[in-house]
Amino acid sequence: MELNRRTVIAGAAAAGMAATTLGGTAHATGGRKPVKKLFGKLADGTKVYSWSLENGGTRLKVLSYGGIVQSLEIPDRRGRYANVSAGFDNLEDYVAKSPYFGALIGRYGNRIGKGKFTLDGKDYQLSVNDGEQSLHGGAKGFDKRVWDVEPFTEGSDVGLHLYYTSVDGEMGYPGTLKTKVTYTLTRHGDWRIDYEATTDKATVVNLTSHVYWNLAGAGSGTIEDHELQIAASRFTPTDSGLIPTGELAKVAGTPFDFTRAKAIGRDIRTSHPQLVTAKGFDHNWVLDKGITARPEHVATLRDPASGRSLKIATNEPGLQFYSGNFLDGTLTGPTGRIYRQGDALCLETQHFPDSPNKPSFPSTVLRPGQTYRTTTVHTFGC
Repeated sequence: MELNRRTVIAGAAAAGMAATTLGGTAHATGGRKPVKKLFGKLADGTKVYSWSLENGGTRLKVLSYGGIVQSLEIPDRRGRYANVSAGFDNLEDYVAKSPYFGALIGRYGNRIGKGKFTLDGKDYQLSVNDGEQSLHGGAKGFDKRVWDVEPFTEGSDVGLHLYYTSVDGEMGYPGTLKTKVTYTLTRHGDWRIDYEATTDKATVVNLTSHVYWNLAGAGSGTIEDHELQIAASRFTPTDSGLIPTGELAKVAGTPFDFTRAKAIGRDIRTSHPQLVTAKGFDHNWVLDKGITARPEHVATLRDPASGRSLKIATNEPGLQFYSGNFLDGTLTGPTGRIYRQGDALCLETQHFPDSPNKPSFPSTVLRPGQTYRTTTVHTFGC
């Protein structure tokens, strides 16, 4: 039986229970002022800082480089903490090797076919960095930029405001885009992300977060025994370049059916052509709720062994589930263990990939005078 998370945290704190994974003793709920520390320097001497936050039993560490979630620690059913977000313990690896571990993604999350799109009759060529496709904003997207960070405490919440201005023409995108992303830890330990952006010229925008989750603990092994449920009866099949074909295919009767919770590994090695092409799951699910005014629950991830769970709510129309197919054993995490294929997964709330080239998909166009706003909430259980 799944216990109430607040009961577990409070009980662990009262008993002085020590955490046995990745640091520290379990704490009672209550926000703490964010703590800033130097994390490293880029080659040009730019300083990169880490910000540590804690509230409601959740511990979050964020870097000013890429808005990266360097660690996110939550307790299991026995009150033992573990970092459930894959990453590195040094800046050099993030700069040279990172497959978007924990990063803020922009201007456009996911892929744009051949790095091209047409807007208001004008053709744009973007930075191409994934074969012939543009992936996650190009060769130097938002994940590789240093953000201005402003800590805050508001009532019982603590968090960070992150700011970045992307100039007209950066990575080929039109318009100067002023972006604000807010990370909030609530008194209940929820992690909320609020995205905002404005532009001075018509452009396309699709911001998301690229945390690699393993609820058993980052570097602990496969996520194939995790159970996943997605409130989506359709998904967007892709071509050989992982660009959506434009079809909204039914998940019923396919390995892509997560309408009821099931182990990720149950169908991942079947011979379905879409799984063969992507080497696993790397697709956008069309959320049944569509675009909503407020975040609604769309997915639940659970690790049966530890009891940890993650519920995701969003107002976005899509969710990209990526099963860590391209982790190849060449990257080493803070625990000294390597990340292999299927050792972590991503659940990226978003608009659909290649939307600028698919008129039938929900639009990602942002115009002057408009404000891009979207919210995703992560709720943790044990």
